[in-house]
Amino acid sequence: MTPAAPPLPRVFAHRCGGALAPENTLAGLRAAAARGFTAVEFDVMLSADGTPVLIHDETLERTTNGRGRVCETPDAVLFALDAGGGERIPTLAEAAALCAELGLFANIEIKPAAGYELATGETVASFVADHWRGVPPLLSSFSRQALAAARRVAPQLRYGLLFEAVPRNWRRQMDEVGATTLHCAADCVRDTTIAAAAVAGVPVLCYTVNDPQAAQRLFARGVSGLFTDRLDPRDPLAAVA
Repeated sequence: MTPAAPPLPRVFAHRCGGALAPENTLAGLRAAAARGFTAVEFDVMLSADGTPVLIHDETLERTTNGRGRVCETPDAVLFALDAGGGERIPTLAEAAALCAELGLFANIEIKPAAGYELATGETVASFVADHWRGVPPLLSSFSRQALAAARRVAPQLRYGLLFEAVPRNWRRQMDEVGATTLHCAADCVRDTTIAAAAVAGVPVLCYTVNDPQAAQRLFARGVSGLFTDRLDPRDPLAAVA
């Protein structure tokens, strides 16, 4: 019998460390752990050399001093860039090692550049299955293609399907890719969706929640977890388990 998956944390630091450090950096992971977070979320896409790296946008301009598409930038150029405060873009391998060192649970958002959905899903899932130490992360994505590809490589991992507003056929879409968690924008989640997910045993996780009272209301409505840039996990209003 396959052992039951451990319960998910209730609060995740968004993009490694929320507003505590440059997004999707190792400094963010350290800042999240120092603030008391036990769980983090970060985005992964592929470089031109096929290396899985932590970055949110398909282009470099917003979060680094570089220019151009991430998927067209070789590692030698990518890793020389400043991702904020002297931090550089980390590899998934570096983030995994630091999560293990700090005892952080991770939600890895598979963030494929257009046209790289299958390659990104396969690469991330393969790395996690072969190299992740400790509790395996939750892999999530807006891309059903990427999730399906990841699950073909590593069906033993947990997967989450991301939406902004949840469509009526969300359960069918989740079943098609083998997802077990449902993620959506906090201001779009409906009570009917939360209730249906509860009946189906599907945790609902909402992004991005920065107000303690809003967090309390979401938990009271039945949301299982949330992603935040600003909540302090030591604040009782955040209702962190």
